[in-house]
Amino acid sequence: MNVVTPFEGIGAAVKRKEDARFLSGRGQYTDDLNRAGQAHAVILRSPHPHARIVSIDTAAARAMPGVVAVFTGEDLKGVGGLPCGWQVKNKDGSPMAEPPHPVLAIGKVRHVGDPVAVAIAETRAQAQDAAEAIRVEYEVLPSVGTIDGALAPGAPQIHEAAPGNICYDWHLGDAAATEAAFAGAHKVVVLETTNNRLIPNAMEPRAAIGDFDPATGEHTLYTTSQNPHVIRLLMGAFVLGIPEAKLRVVAPDVGGGFGSKIYHYAEEALVTWAAAQLKRPVKWTADRSESFMSDAHGRDHVTRAELALDKDGTFLGLKVSTRCNMGAYLSTFAPAVPTYLYATLLAGVYRTPAIYAEVKAVFTNTVPVDAYRGAGRPEATFLLERLVDVAAAEMGMDRIEIRRRNFIKPDMFPYQTPVALQYDSGNYDATLNAALAAADWAGFEARRAEAAKRGRLRGIGCSTYIEACGIAPSHVVGQLGARAGLYEVANIRVHPTGSVTVFTGTHSHGQGHETTFAQLVSDRLGVPLDKVDVVHGDTGKIPFGMGTYGSRSLAVGGSAMVKAMDKIIAKGKRIAAHLMEASVEDIEFDRGVFRVAGTDKTKSLAEVSLAAYVPHNYPIEEIEPGLEETAFYDPKNFTYPAGCHIAEVEIDPDTGATTIVNFVAVDDVGRVINPMIVEGQVQGGVAQGIGQALLENAAYAPDGTLLSGSMMDYAMPRADDLPAVGVATHTTLCTHNPLGVKGCGEVGAIGSPPAVINAVVDALKPFGVRHVDMPATPAKIWSIIHGSRRVAAE
Repeated sequence: MNVVTPFEGIGAAVKRKEDARFLSGRGQYTDDLNRAGQAHAVILRSPHPHARIVSIDTAAARAMPGVVAVFTGEDLKGVGGLPCGWQVKNKDGSPMAEPPHPVLAIGKVRHVGDPVAVAIAETRAQAQDAAEAIRVEYEVLPSVGTIDGALAPGAPQIHEAAPGNICYDWHLGDAAATEAAFAGAHKVVVLETTNNRLIPNAMEPRAAIGDFDPATGEHTLYTTSQNPHVIRLLMGAFVLGIPEAKLRVVAPDVGGGFGSKIYHYAEEALVTWAAAQLKRPVKWTADRSESFMSDAHGRDHVTRAELALDKDGTFLGLKVSTRCNMGAYLSTFAPAVPTYLYATLLAGVYRTPAIYAEVKAVFTNTVPVDAYRGAGRPEATFLLERLVDVAAAEMGMDRIEIRRRNFIKPDMFPYQTPVALQYDSGNYDATLNAALAAADWAGFEARRAEAAKRGRLRGIGCSTYIEACGIAPSHVVGQLGARAGLYEVANIRVHPTGSVTVFTGTHSHGQGHETTFAQLVSDRLGVPLDKVDVVHGDTGKIPFGMGTYGSRSLAVGGSAMVKAMDKIIAKGKRIAAHLMEASVEDIEFDRGVFRVAGTDKTKSLAEVSLAAYVPHNYPIEEIEPGLEETAFYDPKNFTYPAGCHIAEVEIDPDTGATTIVNFVAVDDVGRVINPMIVEGQVQGGVAQGIGQALLENAAYAPDGTLLSGSMMDYAMPRADDLPAVGVATHTTLCTHNPLGVKGCGEVGAIGSPPAVINAVVDALKPFGVRHVDMPATPAKIWSIIHGSRRVAAE
């Protein structure tokens, strides 16, 4: 009996290959790794937001049982500082302020959690005891933890190299054209809003193991990273001065990243350096509280936006002034987030003809801020989608109608925005229509009336968003300040018996790459999924690639795979032509079979690959043996996922608690490779977006003291905070990559926050509420409701 193999290629909802090891507890995370003879490191961190280090006494710590070494910033004076990977220029063309960022603090500490010293011992407990025995005398200095405080006259100076605490003052767009648009406006709508600071909290805390081989002079770093090659480049070239040929970086299984594991962190350099000093491996693993004050945070914008409209509600112009918090130091890609990943998206899905944005980046005595899931695009989307709702209210227009009136229409693509980007494809009416139907928007007022009978306030809100993924091309981003290329690489190796290994420069930390990439191979080469192996995360095995962030893996990394497979097929046709005594031009290839056109003569991929490795009957003078190809792909443009998210909420006026009773997401992510994985990615992003909208907030005191330094004070969403999320897709293909894909990893976190807050504001309409900043906590909502009632009573 013939067994029919199920389709496993593009479009199949295949179960994730990697889940077998994860669900059975056989994943290998950095903390699961132990090197022979390893010591353990614990870092002493500053308890002060800003202080001068008067003295550090390590004698007692060095004398404690099991202690191998104690190091301070003075020991690392010959080591370079942590580099920033993106430079932004000021309005006048001058470079941004780029203060030094030492691996261990030298002279000063600038935020709570700034690393001051490291204790290394035989066990972690001994290292912890030793770290606590280090005596540091601090001279506490005036400090500032807020953007407004840092910009105030006479504010404490955080870096000598950044006068007035300003990192850069940047702008984008045509100021004169925008002013002209406002001059002819019927209505100008103003919104001031704060995009709350978030702490990433990936399931796996960061960890790093440094190893050194004295015999060869080779260094190895095992780390929780989203892009090991970039870590190797930055740490080897700029921090430790290690030739890349002598430095291997391995990122094994990684338990979530959300952007927070993109960057080169001090701990990675520290354990690598210490391992070479001690001639033995050194391991560091963060605990959760340590992560709160050492992992890069996200968001933290304060913005004033003005939207100009004509009498019909058509958008004429947009002015945006944003102040963003960089924290105490520049993280690896921090300058790009509030500029080229934020202001370039301020057109949204709308035909606003004139836009001008200015962004002022500020240093404060807080943890550095960098990309967090969505990275600039959630901030732009929240601002724009709230502003559109406010405009609809002030113009007396329907919220859906004002969006439809201003949408970019399908026949307008490619569409050049006034803020640099050119969108290649989309159909925003289609995703809106699908979401409205799925959410039963038309039946909402009946549900609102029913909720009112139960004493509940019910609201509904929508968000029509766009994002930019797969930052590109390299020559353009280089002109914009990127200090690295943004291409991707793939090596495809067909083994003698026809199985395939994919070596990719991207990295998986929960996205399902081992499945999705295998599906690409199965679809294009006709190889069963179980005969495809995907290798990533080890610079000793894979070509130089740029890692995973910005929803780039499939659009950029997958496209590199397609190019490499095309080379495999082209070479295979030449071999097959020789084997079947035919012309190369007559050879066709489809799903693993080479065929002479118009005949029944065939050779399987396995037969061709065997001939390539056992070249007994082989055109050896014309073709090299082997069947392995490498390809690099540098995108021509960003990709532009878009969609519509709709949230429906109920508020208990007695407690202020908000319950999301329904959530619908309809997204255009381009061609869908695996619908099940796309659904999971969207649901995860929506969970994080709801967390930002209703619960999460990294709270600092005005002086920079971290107030939300543990799970006791930082409200992460739990299962009972989240609704069942209805996920659907509507596809328009990307026009400039070979797969037609756009990206799905961040859409949930981008579209959901404004949808939720728009719904909350809609529920609070009886109280005259115009805007609510995130997070819309029960205490905040209760105060709004009961404050309004008191005003009404008076």
